[in-house]
Amino acid sequence: MTYIEGAVGEAAAPSGTLPEPPRRTESAWRRRDRRWGYLFVGPQLIGMAVFVVLPFAASLVLAFARWDGLSDLEWVGFENFSSQFQDGLLWRSIINTLLIAIITVPIGLGLAVIIAVALEKLKTRTLYLVLFFAPVVTSTVAVAMIWQQMFRADGVMSATISKIFGIAPPDWLGDPRLALIAVCIVTIWSSLGLNVVIFLAGLQNISPAVIEAARIDGAGAWRIFWSIRLPLLSPIVFFSSVVAFISSLQTFDTVYVLVANGGPDNATRTIVYHIYDLGFGRFEFGPSSAASIILLILTLIITAIQFGAQKKFVHYEEDAA
Repeated sequence: MTYIEGAVGEAAAPSGTLPEPPRRTESAWRRRDRRWGYLFVGPQLIGMAVFVVLPFAASLVLAFARWDGLSDLEWVGFENFSSQFQDGLLWRSIINTLLIAIITVPIGLGLAVIIAVALEKLKTRTLYLVLFFAPVVTSTVAVAMIWQQMFRADGVMSATISKIFGIAPPDWLGDPRLALIAVCIVTIWSSLGLNVVIFLAGLQNISPAVIEAARIDGAGAWRIFWSIRLPLLSPIVFFSSVVAFISSLQTFDTVYVLVANGGPDNATRTIVYHIYDLGFGRFEFGPSSAASIILLILTLIITAIQFGAQKKFVHYEEDAA
């Protein structure tokens, strides 16, 4: 009957026109599935709107205004940006932040690759992974407080260096030349475990047939690592470097707990600490918001440079094929 009715309907249609396709109605289970999807995604969307979108929109507004949290909002245009660019503390904060990123990212990723290669050769590596990953899941405040005690003049670090080299214990947190290095040490130590796990997973994903073929051709361990493992690991290195750079540009809690007021002599004052000091130390929310926009632009520029440079050193398996 269906075929006959369809045939009759086609015959009844005017010549030169096509019959209209049947309308598809959404089934009840699809509508129910969509409602459940909205229900599960809803809390995340609400949280993002309240804690990300609204604060970002407020910072955009405050960047062009003068407001101390109590008085009326006063529009000042680009005055906050011009005052920040003339502020020496902003440039000192940017330089310190870039130094932290330049020091911690290459050293941290390099150590992570070396440790991952070493762990790959072990049959049982669970205990080592737990030990390396423990700082990642530990509170940053707790980590900074522990290292603060270690960096004291009578702490483990200073006492060990004093005994080995026969010199006076270094003042890690009081010397402007050593304070930034202390922050870099804590940053590298606290993020090392995550990079080790990521690189170890990448090494285990490399096909053993490729390594075996290189060994048959006479390649040594160093040649295999430099010419095969590292190029195949380059997408993960690129991803980790982007994430590490962004994380380094947002350094705050380690500096806030480890040293006082970004000292000594603003040697550890980062741009996020500068934003915090302006907003919640001086209640200058306009300049603080302007500095946060400057940080956003700086992050976008550095990330764009990394994405532009990745074409020269990142090798994907599709390109190799």
